[in-house]
Amino acid sequence: MKNISFKDFQLEESIERALDSMGYKQPTEVQQKAIPLLLSNKDVIVKASTGSGKTAAYGIPLCEHIDWLENKPQAIVLTPTRELAAQVKEDLINIGRLKRIKAAAVYGKQPFAKQKLELSQKCHIVVGTPGRVLDHIQKGTLSIEKIRYAVIDEADEMLNMGFIDQVGEIMDALPKQRVTMLFSATFSDDIKQLGETFLDSPESIDIEDTPLAKPRIVHEGYYTEEEQKLTLLRDVTTVEGADSCMIFCRTQEQVDRLFEKLAEWDYSCGKIHGGMYQEDRFDVMNQFKRGEFRYLAATDVAARGIDIEEISHVINYDFPHEKEAYVHRAGRTGRAGKMGKAISFITPHERDLLAETQEYAGVSVLIKKAPEKEEVEAARDSFERNMFETEWKKDKGAELNQDIMKLFFNGGKKKKLRAVDFVGTIAKLDGVNAEDIGIITIEDQASFVEILNGKGPYVLQAMKKTTVKGKQLKVYEAFDR
Repeated sequence: MKNISFKDFQLEESIERALDSMGYKQPTEVQQKAIPLLLSNKDVIVKASTGSGKTAAYGIPLCEHIDWLENKPQAIVLTPTRELAAQVKEDLINIGRLKRIKAAAVYGKQPFAKQKLELSQKCHIVVGTPGRVLDHIQKGTLSIEKIRYAVIDEADEMLNMGFIDQVGEIMDALPKQRVTMLFSATFSDDIKQLGETFLDSPESIDIEDTPLAKPRIVHEGYYTEEEQKLTLLRDVTTVEGADSCMIFCRTQEQVDRLFEKLAEWDYSCGKIHGGMYQEDRFDVMNQFKRGEFRYLAATDVAARGIDIEEISHVINYDFPHEKEAYVHRAGRTGRAGKMGKAISFITPHERDLLAETQEYAGVSVLIKKAPEKEEVEAARDSFERNMFETEWKKDKGAELNQDIMKLFFNGGKKKKLRAVDFVGTIAKLDGVNAEDIGIITIEDQASFVEILNGKGPYVLQAMKKTTVKGKQLKVYEAFDR
């Protein structure tokens, strides 16, 4: 891999600054190969594993190409899960924040009316699951006539989850003159067929797993009876002393029961499954990302494409009945060149499944004996001492966001105010320019303006005696609703 930097792509200065603040120094292999092609508006089909940096590989060119003055969506990103849609939206906002790019996420289990309102405002990029995106297109609440870029992310998962027909309908509805990007962890015949159907003479990029990119995972297993799993879990977790661990169960009910047991044991823990409210799921995932607790009991809903770094252990409390699920679960650990461990509990009737999974995944699971009592007791003091020692994990956008103040103005569309009106007014204040203004949201009765670079308090005071388009507006510091 060549030793190049993001500056070599000759990006807009605002995007370069954002990437620098996010700690992006040297492009990954997929970024090196994909970004130049996408900057030159080539269709691409990309094979790259989770954790290879593919979101930025398409996100950076998207943000570079966006015309800020255009109010209607110019790009659409399709993801297989709601969690991934929300994550991609945040990544795109961070990359494009200093360019004031607005991204919206639309997915099921969230009020349609709320999404409709957001899509009716200035919006540059829409990220969403196929079903909800198609719903908005069919109801006319998502404007697509200005779409110039389309991304199909995790296409292999789209196939596995039965979304391809919906993806096809969306692609058929979009303008024909567009750039299309397809990203997948595999290059199956079905994926190649998708590329031929939806893409125009695409460039093909195949990122082979390198020692750095390939998950460095130790695979271990324990034979056990179902009724012995809880005891085994307590002993194994005590001996392992995981810094951060996901424990996978087959059902929502099992997650609930296991979470209660972990809490009873005074473990630092959380839970996530599809039966929880979407906002609660996001909250738990964000808490886990930040390192607020060490153990997360989860169903497979949390294994799909979620980018959480530094997970040291994955435990298959219930061995997955689908071989693909084992790969996705284990792929949560051993990322970015770090070592990880995937531990499986295997009941007698799952031994044949274990053999099939090993062959499918190309791994060898080392079967171990349950920890001896003496080994567990020797590890207990250290395990209990470290349980609630919290090492906060840095958010990629933390530095980018720390000097931002969001201002509320009591005027919006009903007073015929536009984003350019706020930019023009605020940029004329002494010591302030357009680069100090972030994302602007115009609603019917209110407007929200991000002020960057620590200049929020000054702008807040100055705007209390400055008119916008001849109107004196009330202005306050806004807090996320």
